[in-house]
Amino acid sequence: MAIPAVLAIVPIGVLFILSGLIVNLMQVVSFILLRPISKKLYRNINKVVAELLWLEPIWLIDWWAGIKVELYVDSDTFQLMGKEHALVICNHRSDIDWLVGWLIAQRSGCLGSALAIMKKEVKFLPVIGWSMWFSEYFFLERRWTKDEITLKSGFQQLEDFPMPFWLALFVEGTRFTQAKLMVAQEFAASRGLPIPRNVLLPRTKGFVSSVSQMRSFVPAIYDCTVAVPNNQPPPTLLRIFRGQSSVVKLQIRRHSMQELPETADGIGQWCKDVFVTKDALLEKYFAKGTFSDQKLQNIGRPMKSLIVRFHN
Repeated sequence: MAIPAVLAIVPIGVLFILSGLIVNLMQVVSFILLRPISKKLYRNINKVVAELLWLEPIWLIDWWAGIKVELYVDSDTFQLMGKEHALVICNHRSDIDWLVGWLIAQRSGCLGSALAIMKKEVKFLPVIGWSMWFSEYFFLERRWTKDEITLKSGFQQLEDFPMPFWLALFVEGTRFTQAKLMVAQEFAASRGLPIPRNVLLPRTKGFVSSVSQMRSFVPAIYDCTVAVPNNQPPPTLLRIFRGQSSVVKLQIRRHSMQELPETADGIGQWCKDVFVTKDALLEKYFAKGTFSDQKLQNIGRPMKSLIVRFHN
């Protein structure tokens, strides 16, 4: 039964903020005392500390709202997940896509080293934004002259990252809505491009920069496609706080970084082609109910987030 939002949000929010501030304090101390001595040691400790905070939203998905995430991925890729660096790209359907990514990272053992490229405003958010800054997330201003420098500097810092990391990039640049889709369709029509139906047009500058700078030390791109059944409301943070369940389908295809073209134009076109394929996959799913030809993997619902939540 759905819970009135205010009865859920207030106590959960207070507990998250209090425990989050403790995590932030631990990160500050570690950053000041340990990072100047050993960046590797700082990163290893921060992974554990950050994961304590990230497990709380995972608890909301797993044990409070009971969100069911169906993961479709071939067995070889499933075995590699969490054991290699990866650039993760995905369509952006709802305001909890990042939480779904965290959940899969947690199942793969790399939640504390899951990174993302985000807008700069996020880093000023108490608790969550501060923790992301200490965890070396990338924050962009959406001004390419500055963002290009930020990305290059960030990629260089990742070269000696001591554990497998995932770097998430939403190449559409914004969350999918019907209004934004109409704008994308009009633009595509004016340029003679394939008309999207279920995705927005990818903005490829950041993707091109990511591939160009990281292909020497990041072996793979995880191409993710997320979908929510038409017969249910899309999951939102508010619905999760209310304890309302949903089903989210996620397909992951692994591409070797070395398979991508060498030129900037070629890399950009590769990204655009991936989104054309992604659009066709979603079109087929919404029309026929068939989502993926990949294997449905059992990712379970580990007790770790439940233990951390009650311990806090």
